[in-house]
Amino acid sequence: MAPPTPLAIATQAVNRLVKEESYYHKEQANQEKRIKKLEEDIQNNSPELDSNAEYILKQEKTALEETKAVFGPLRKRIADAVQKLEEQIAISESDGTGSEEELEKAKAALESGQKVAQATESS
Repeated sequence: MAPPTPLAIATQAVNRLVKEESYYHKEQANQEKRIKKLEEDIQNNSPELDSNAEYILKQEKTALEETKAVFGPLRKRIADAVQKLEEQIAISESDGTGSEEELEKAKAALESGQKVAQATESS
């Protein structure tokens, strides 16, 4: 099997990073739900709480902050990967080295990467 082309590698990198970012968003939402439920349980003195609920809440909040801290560097890596993919698309189109299918996949990945980058700029 032939080794992947630079275009295919750049496409896979953007796809992987976009997927990674979506996983972190899901993780953040789950953490926020757990924190909210735990805070409500503590406030209502729920009988199902154990004695270290305050400690668990603190740990959950720390984990949430760590998850939020991932987004800055991850978005920078996405922006870099998008730029590299744009360059690879231009090179492949100018010298005709990429197949039509490969170029279509690359352009789809580029579009999803640009959406993430635009969402970053607007938030």
